Amino acid sequence: MVISAFTALSLLLVFSRSTSALTWGSTKYFFVFGDSYTTTGYNVSAGINSPTPGWTSSNGPNWVQYLGGTYNVTDTKVYNLAYGGATTDSKLVTPYLPTVQSFVDQVTLFSNHFSPVPAEAPWTSDNSLETRGGGATRGARSFLFLNVPPLERAPLFIEQGATTVKAVMASTDDFNKQLAQRVKQFQKTYKGLGQVTLYDAHKAFNVQLDNANVLGFVNVTGYNTAYQNGTPGSTYQIAGSKPVSSYFWLNSLHPTFGVHDIMARAISTKANLISPDSGLDQTTSLKDNPQPWWVLLAGLYNMGHLYKLSAVLSAHSSDVRDLIAPTNDLILSVSRDSLAIAWRRDGPNGFTPTTYSAGSRFVNSVTYIPPQKNGGPGSQGYIVTGGQDTVINVFDLSHPDGAKEPTFTLLGHRENVCALDSTPSGTIVSGSWDSTARVWKNFQQVHELRGHSHSVWAVLAVDEDQTLTGSADKTIALWQGSKLAHRYTGHTDAVRGLSILPEGIDIGFASCSNDGTVKLWTLGGDVLHQFDGHTSFVYSLAAIAETGSLISSGEDRTARIWEDGELVQTLTHPAISVWTVDAMPNGDIVTGCSDGVVRVFSRNESRWANAETIQAFENQVASQAIPSESVGDVKKTDLPGPEALERSGNKDGQVIMVRTASGSVEAHEWSAGQRKWVKIGDVVDAVGQNRKQLYNGKEYDYVFKVDIKDGAPPLSLPYNATDNPYSAAQKFLAENELSMEYIDQVVGFIEKNTGGFKVEQQSQQFVDPYTGASRYQANPTSAPSNNITTYSDPFTGGSRYAPASTHAAATPPPPKPVNSILPVRTALGFKQANIPAMENKFKQLNEGLSGDPNTSSLALTPLEFKLFNRSFALMNAKAHSSPKVPVETSAELSQKDIDIIADVLARWPSLQRFPVVDLLRLLIAYSPNTFEAPQTSQKLIDALFEASEWKSEPWPSPLPKHRETNVLLTLRALSNLFQVGPHKVVGTGPWVPGLFTTLAAGPYSVLTKTQKVALATIAFNYSVVELIGKVDPLAAPAHVSLVTLILNNEREDNETGYRALVALGNIVYNAKSQGSLSDVAAAAYRPLLTNVATAFPEERVLSLVQEIKALLG
Repeated sequence: MVISAFTALSLLLVFSRSTSALTWGSTKYFFVFGDSYTTTGYNVSAGINSPTPGWTSSNGPNWVQYLGGTYNVTDTKVYNLAYGGATTDSKLVTPYLPTVQSFVDQVTLFSNHFSPVPAEAPWTSDNSLETRGGGATRGARSFLFLNVPPLERAPLFIEQGATTVKAVMASTDDFNKQLAQRVKQFQKTYKGLGQVTLYDAHKAFNVQLDNANVLGFVNVTGYNTAYQNGTPGSTYQIAGSKPVSSYFWLNSLHPTFGVHDIMARAISTKANLISPDSGLDQTTSLKDNPQPWWVLLAGLYNMGHLYKLSAVLSAHSSDVRDLIAPTNDLILSVSRDSLAIAWRRDGPNGFTPTTYSAGSRFVNSVTYIPPQKNGGPGSQGYIVTGGQDTVINVFDLSHPDGAKEPTFTLLGHRENVCALDSTPSGTIVSGSWDSTARVWKNFQQVHELRGHSHSVWAVLAVDEDQTLTGSADKTIALWQGSKLAHRYTGHTDAVRGLSILPEGIDIGFASCSNDGTVKLWTLGGDVLHQFDGHTSFVYSLAAIAETGSLISSGEDRTARIWEDGELVQTLTHPAISVWTVDAMPNGDIVTGCSDGVVRVFSRNESRWANAETIQAFENQVASQAIPSESVGDVKKTDLPGPEALERSGNKDGQVIMVRTASGSVEAHEWSAGQRKWVKIGDVVDAVGQNRKQLYNGKEYDYVFKVDIKDGAPPLSLPYNATDNPYSAAQKFLAENELSMEYIDQVVGFIEKNTGGFKVEQQSQQFVDPYTGASRYQANPTSAPSNNITTYSDPFTGGSRYAPASTHAAATPPPPKPVNSILPVRTALGFKQANIPAMENKFKQLNEGLSGDPNTSSLALTPLEFKLFNRSFALMNAKAHSSPKVPVETSAELSQKDIDIIADVLARWPSLQRFPVVDLLRLLIAYSPNTFEAPQTSQKLIDALFEASEWKSEPWPSPLPKHRETNVLLTLRALSNLFQVGPHKVVGTGPWVPGLFTTLAAGPYSVLTKTQKVALATIAFNYSVVELIGKVDPLAAPAHVSLVTLILNNEREDNETGYRALVALGNIVYNAKSQGSLSDVAAAAYRPLLTNVATAFPEERVLSLVQEIKALLG
């Protein structure tokens, strides 16, 4: 058999989608056409099977060579005519060099050299399709086409920005659609063909990129410049960097040979082969592919890896507050309707309910005791329930119609029993609003666990002697018997759920909180990981033992599945609160919601509900009404149209709003697994801005009248659609001195009468940590105006930012060898910012202060407002002005103006002050002359330290988000105090020694990586000033102390260590050149060099250490 392979061309070439299976065993000749993804540098006149690897863009075997030499086709003779840089047709698109052979040129070359048929060929004119196909097939019987991969995800196009990415994506998609149609037409036109296969390389690349962490790729958006021109082998690694095999991209456009290997394996094992007419995926059995990475990849191709609805269980008449799924065939649920229900499976998608009257009021917690070995009662186990009656009821599950009365009733708690757990032997742990947890053995209390100051919302029976509790006091406690063994702090709001990790308690446990996060802990107290994805309270979580995953649920209508540290799927529900979630032993997920429904989701296709049920569920989700106020101040005219749904989302669960042709607004959620947007609701005008209601001088969307008791006047409950219903309810109860026991009823009242939920507003970059949705976040893309090296810099955002070389790799590449680095005479400046967004946020916060009678005195006066308008205008002008055309001096602020800004900073609350700190950062950077007077600089420094609470105790770890942001912006502002220009040096006043002394007194271990980088930049910038300016001699010891502090303590972030090391190098260089380097100083510096070289053994650090050692002598 003869097979021709074509790599489809777009802006470049690559692979694509399959249409039917290839029979490799009978393949003798393999002709290949394509571009740099495919070429091996084959010379037609040199013969077949050019030396491996020859010339390839992967600098190792490419997919053709893996296919021909590794996977089942070793006897195939390969004629590879592909040429790097090829376009489709050089007459239509001129190649970058005239010698480049376009796709058409390659086919012509094939015709000239291999037609007429060579003597050794197994095909002749009698059995060839050439006479019937007009020469189109040239004797080939089967054809393999590969479409264009998602080139928009290559560093080359990512670097060029969103507009380019969008254009490349659209071009690629259009090309691939046309290619699929051409392949179908080709197959229909030439009826005598063997096999025509279109392999979906586009999908294959996306699968690999989306699951890179599991496949071993640590970087999928950048590349290491040290590897881009080739490496000696597939495991090659340079000091301080990850091995080349851990990178997806070898350079800006071409993947590494590990990617080629996966592609060849995929093709040769017939994974994802799709018939052009079937529209169905046909995935090879995983049993045929035992390799772990390939099993995963093949599984990802199968849409069965996604959870889909399996069953809908409707019997409760109110919120399902808790449930547990102890076996594959049993679900136990409890509800505010005062019932407990045991659901027993009667089919793949069916369950039969048995009800238990579990109390007279809300039933909020449930657990399960399995059948005990000693026989007797409880032969099918027990259901254990707790609720507002304050008692714990234990019912025997062996009664076919449900026990009328509990077998055991456990008394002890004084308030709502809101949490239950148990061990296999029958030990019960309970948590209550009375701030205690209790341990029960043989249905008798054995321990009362006192140590929390607020309600115990979560309990976890670790084993017979150890218990974990989570509380509204924001802490988690580990108990040995009745004694407190350890307390865990880290959450910033009430802890709502606990779970042992899938790998077991030896690894640790997980917690979820009202702060919207899920944290993974070791028993020793270290936070292993934090999951951020929920947009509101997280109520419940469970481990999925079968897959090693975690599942969480919360107040944002979702249950979310987390695997290997990433959010892999979001299950949106047609209910506001997904109160509870659990996993069956077989991996199926069970959820309980505020709509009173229990739902089961499965990855196993055999347990999926029928198509009608799934569609009805999706329609129910899509038809949810979302009040426009719940997504903030959104103008319909500013929203994108349906074309926004053609662009891929950034992450699973991302929500965007889209304006339809009819003018309505829809909310859509990105499904990473399905790689498509799924409609989750219609945004409706529930209240309208013209219908605000006034209460205590402040406008609200709603002001409800609530009757608390007969004969008493109703109480006013104010509520905005953007408020958290629980926060509003809690405030209402506290202000009216009502019991928190009513909080659930108040929340239910709010939700019922507002009919909405919170949805994160679409964003391409960030989520504001204070106000939610897509709002201004202080300096999300700021970067230094200059750089010491071209290394990627981690101080400005979600990951890393390369100020000069934008193909930022996960690990910085080492510099090219140089003879000398020192001295470094260019300071770093933090100048970039989204100034219009900053100004808008500032004005929004000011309006919030002025609109509240309690804070109106803090708002700006008309004079101050005018000054801030002028300040923002000045910064915007300077940020966009050419150095050759500077902004007029008359526009500069005066020292009095700075005093006014500092006064505003001092009086504004900590939560609101970050835009003011950010404005000062820019004023310092762009208008350094304004701060020339020592008294002005000193007042500014004092104001910044006060704003960041630098001198305030304690320093919790982690810091509250607002304080973390204020500290970061303060450090960046202080860094801008030190500047070196062509004719001026800034940063030499008498305030410098005190600044360094204060900075060195801060708790270094509490600082985040970005804060540490900013601190190290302060130390570095002053070392540049010392080289050039006239400095205060008293500042030198304080400066050295700060540098020493960083180099002695930094063990995690190489950029922080490197900047501090350069600062030390400048200090030593300056002292050496002035003849003031003492033996005592040199002896003190040498251990610092050892510390940093040990912590960061990368080439740039080691080279600089050697240079400094040479200066020390």
